[in-house]
Amino acid sequence: MIDILLQFQLFLIPIIVIFFAQLIKFVRLSIRHGIKWDNIFDPGHFPSAHSAFVTSLVVIIGYHENVSSGVFAVASCFAFITIYDAMRVRMQIGMQGRTLNRLVKEIQGIDRKDFPRLKEHVGHYANEVAGGIAVGFLVTIFFIYITTLV
Repeated sequence: MIDILLQFQLFLIPIIVIFFAQLIKFVRLSIRHGIKWDNIFDPGHFPSAHSAFVTSLVVIIGYHENVSSGVFAVASCFAFITIYDAMRVRMQIGMQGRTLNRLVKEIQGIDRKDFPRLKEHVGHYANEVAGGIAVGFLVTIFFIYITTLV
């Protein structure tokens, strides 16, 4: 197992990080609302798994390829776009969902079965993104440390 992690760590560590962030999110949602298996891959909420993933990618590439490399620059740009999308674009989608849900509820004479309830929390607040960045950074540093011991 350690040999595989060492050989493919640039790929595997960010994958482990995103699953770890989703696990934290699932546990938090289960404590608050009970166990709902749909929450395993639920968008939004704390911590941002996307932010954790791209942060992990930036950290591991910075460690192995150097922060002055072109690959690090590309990973950083990819992280910026992903985090921006999580905070701004997907947050707007959630606000639109909330507004449409309210309209469907208030309009008289329509068949509500034709209008399924939309998710209202698909984006992230700044603290959820910050939590994802922290999870991504800390778990990646932990795995880098573990792999240097071997």
